[in-house]
Amino acid sequence: MNIHHPAEEIVALRAEVAQFRLLANNVPVAIAYYERQGYTCRFANLGYAAMFGRDEQSILGLTFAQIIGESAAQLIQPQVDAVLQQRRGASYERQLPDPDGGTRHIEVHLLPHLDEGHEPVGAFVLISDITRHRRAEAALRDSEERLAKFMHASAEGIVFHKDGLITDANPPLLALVGHTLEAMRGQPALDFVAPDQRERVAAVMTSGAETSYETAVLHRDGTRLPVEFIVRTMQHQGERLRMTIVRDLRDHIAARARIHYLAHHDALTGLPNRTAFIEHMEVQLPAARAAGARLALLFIDLDHFKRVNDSLGHLVGDALLQTVAQRITGTLRSGDLVSRFGGDEFLVLLTGGMPMAAVQEVAHKLLAAVGAPVEVEGESISVTPSIGVAVFPRDGDTPDELIKHADTAMYHAKARGRAACAFFEPAMAEAAYTELALESQLTQAIRDQAFVLHYQPQLSAQDGSLVGFEALIRWAHPDLGLLEPDAFIPVAETRRLMLPIGDWVLREALRQAGAWRDAGLARVPVAVNLSGLQFEADGFVDLVARRLSEAGLPGEALELELTERMLMDDLAVVRQALQRLRALGVHVSVDDFGTGYTSLGRLKDLAVDRLKIDRSFVHDLPHDHGSTAIARAIIQMAHSLGLRTVAEGVETEAQRDWLRAQGCEELQGYFVARPMPADELEAWLRARG
Repeated sequence: MNIHHPAEEIVALRAEVAQFRLLANNVPVAIAYYERQGYTCRFANLGYAAMFGRDEQSILGLTFAQIIGESAAQLIQPQVDAVLQQRRGASYERQLPDPDGGTRHIEVHLLPHLDEGHEPVGAFVLISDITRHRRAEAALRDSEERLAKFMHASAEGIVFHKDGLITDANPPLLALVGHTLEAMRGQPALDFVAPDQRERVAAVMTSGAETSYETAVLHRDGTRLPVEFIVRTMQHQGERLRMTIVRDLRDHIAARARIHYLAHHDALTGLPNRTAFIEHMEVQLPAARAAGARLALLFIDLDHFKRVNDSLGHLVGDALLQTVAQRITGTLRSGDLVSRFGGDEFLVLLTGGMPMAAVQEVAHKLLAAVGAPVEVEGESISVTPSIGVAVFPRDGDTPDELIKHADTAMYHAKARGRAACAFFEPAMAEAAYTELALESQLTQAIRDQAFVLHYQPQLSAQDGSLVGFEALIRWAHPDLGLLEPDAFIPVAETRRLMLPIGDWVLREALRQAGAWRDAGLARVPVAVNLSGLQFEADGFVDLVARRLSEAGLPGEALELELTERMLMDDLAVVRQALQRLRALGVHVSVDDFGTGYTSLGRLKDLAVDRLKIDRSFVHDLPHDHGSTAIARAIIQMAHSLGLRTVAEGVETEAQRDWLRAQGCEELQGYFVARPMPADELEAWLRARG
């Protein structure tokens, strides 16, 4: 029989209480006990006391209203009453302010303490701090909301899959492939990938790589859609998912194709451009070389196209270029290549080893097709082409060589009178090199003003009086001496150097004519030859008016000599220019008349004052029957139109007498006087008194 002394029991009891308190203070739960009478606290562990800013001793004997606050006590009183009345536990959550200004979430469990009669005598309170759990839940909700918003707001398709099976997809992805989410969820992701791409996509899925690449998916109707996959791995609700952004590449590919097309085609005509044409040639030439086949390159340039733009506007010019492109393409075989090389230039590559006769036949067909009149916005327009031909491999082994030689041949075609075709010859290259050197020297001569004017008098056929003089340019070449126009004017024309040269001639001739007028030596017009480039240049008539004003001379002090060819172009433009010159008082003559094809009907509509009979008809007068017939016809035609005539190249007395007898008003030539420098002409004038 064990006998326990009271002192021992008290010691044991205290030990148990200490153990209980040690346990209570180290569990992650705040614990308290309230007796029913007065709802006063009879026990609280360290966590509970600290939660409300107290310690284990100071909290004892306080009511729960004093401990948690009156408003909080009123809030939870219904829970306390329910526990005591129903004699069963209850739980609830509430929030507590943190000392740092935040909020803590607590979960409270109330457990009734019943006596032996099953009556409530108090209640145990157990509080768990669930702040971390609630914050994690809130973060998860925020994350899911953000993900949902991202998926629905994204313009690009997004699909999630786990272990290869689709778990979710956003509306843009569903719209792209034409499926509903219900139809896709749970299905293998590879089922929606184009068959030829599945092996590659599966390899990326297996590797788990985070990457991006172009591939293709299938629409519900079977259409193949080019896309880009941007693949990432992510954790979602504790699961490892694969997220794929599916970017629709149809517009991108179309834009890329459009950019490539524009980079290789002319926007106006749709023909391959210079870059694309040369790329094709770089493929064709080696193939032709290997096969021993001939290729022909045709360089086509439109004559006087600038005049169309200047007179009718660029819209009409563009429409004309489109028509020309269609005509060139329509003249050729499907295997031949056409390019708009730039401006009004086109290139044609004839393939298939055509014989030279066939190449020439094609060139002449192109001359006819391109040169036919074009109706553009109610206007009938005619532009003629000049065509140069270079043949592979005879005329060059590379695209650059062939293009250069075809271009050289084209310029020779223009020199023959335009609307012509010329085949490249080696001598042309030598001539081109010579012209290039001459061009460089001419450019320097323009800078140095290394030109002089000689003047040839024009006399009346009836009384020998002075009626005018013609200004003739000479080039004082540093090595070759004094060069006449035939030696350099053709190069100046083709290289567009005639504009500065012609302007110099105009200024110098007017300056000298003004000096002779001021000296009382001659008050007759000075005649200046015009080039086609000058006459076609923008603002030419305004330039003439300005030069007259600078020289202080009236319009009748100047005569401009135009060729028949210059009158054969756009009648409306030519007529307007001549009318404006006449309004200034400037005289206009047609030089070398009889060598072109000017019609009587055209002449009567133009403001022209004189016809100059070409020296080729004067040379054989008066004995050659053909020359006399032509010269007589020109004089008679001029009289019928109210125009004067001047005969060029008069060298004999017999020529003078015949021309005078036929009614030719004026004479010019060695029989009258040779061309002279200004000082010699001044002496000649003084000698005539």
